[in-house]
Amino acid sequence: MSLSLTARAERWPIAGTFTIARGAKTESQVIVAEVSDGVHRGRGECVPYARYGETVAAVTAAIEAMGEPLAAGLTRAALQAAMPAGAARNALDCALWDVEAKQSRPAHVLAGLAAPRALVTAFTISLGTPQTMADAAAQAASRKLLKVKLGGAGDPARIAAVRTAAPNAELIVDANEAWRVDNLADNLAACAKAGVTLVEQPLPAGDDTALAQIARPIPVCADESVHDRASLASLAGKYDAVNIKLDKTGGLTEALAMAQEAERLGFSIMVGCMVATSLSMAPAMLLAQRARVVDLDGPLLLARDRENGLRYEGSLVYPPSSALWG
Repeated sequence: MSLSLTARAERWPIAGTFTIARGAKTESQVIVAEVSDGVHRGRGECVPYARYGETVAAVTAAIEAMGEPLAAGLTRAALQAAMPAGAARNALDCALWDVEAKQSRPAHVLAGLAAPRALVTAFTISLGTPQTMADAAAQAASRKLLKVKLGGAGDPARIAAVRTAAPNAELIVDANEAWRVDNLADNLAACAKAGVTLVEQPLPAGDDTALAQIARPIPVCADESVHDRASLASLAGKYDAVNIKLDKTGGLTEALAMAQEAERLGFSIMVGCMVATSLSMAPAMLLAQRARVVDLDGPLLLARDRENGLRYEGSLVYPPSSALWG
């Protein structure tokens, strides 16, 4: 089947500032890939991530370079070998799922899955002073699950302040590689004391061997240390869970296969996202149905979402309508 392809970069303002250990930003830059058979249109969205050496220009160019292969009949299955894992393949892979769904039957049926249901999603508390984070947590205290961004020095005070402000919420923590071996035990102990149920990527991806050498008081989840199926084997003994993000796996196709393999290896599943619109979250909702932790709050962090966006009610996020994706 011959398809035409376009790609465009978009900027979506963030409500306030989104801050993690690597810095702060006030907008999300996404790229939308759109494929068409002349009647049906499929879309996919990705977020280039500088941490992985990606730029908006390079990812856009990588997507556009697939125009001729798609016009010559490149399939979604063949795409997996034609492009490496990463943001560019994610946008195109998800666009191909969407156009196939528009042509035939819903994406969950194509994937051999049950119809997706509403799920509890985390809501992110950005990194800041203990008081700033406590104020943000107090405003979100009615939510069932809060994801707390930490950043190194002073983290025990931050997590204690958040717990005091949101006494009933389940807390998970994302350190974004900011901890070091010399403060790992103390920070994990502080999280355990605060009742945190999961810690994401405490140590740098290239320096995480210490995780295999200590008693982990709470489960530790790989994020920057895991991308696709090929990266799973090296995590044994260091991590208890893996955060699967479509921008890392290179799309829904690899993400579904990766989740199955991760479960076979004994890892629990978290499904995460970048700060992006509902078009990025929609395909991840299929993957999230099998996850222990769901973190698909990207649109909630934006000043506005795109048309036909996902429905968020309280702590729940609902599956997309076909007008959005799938």
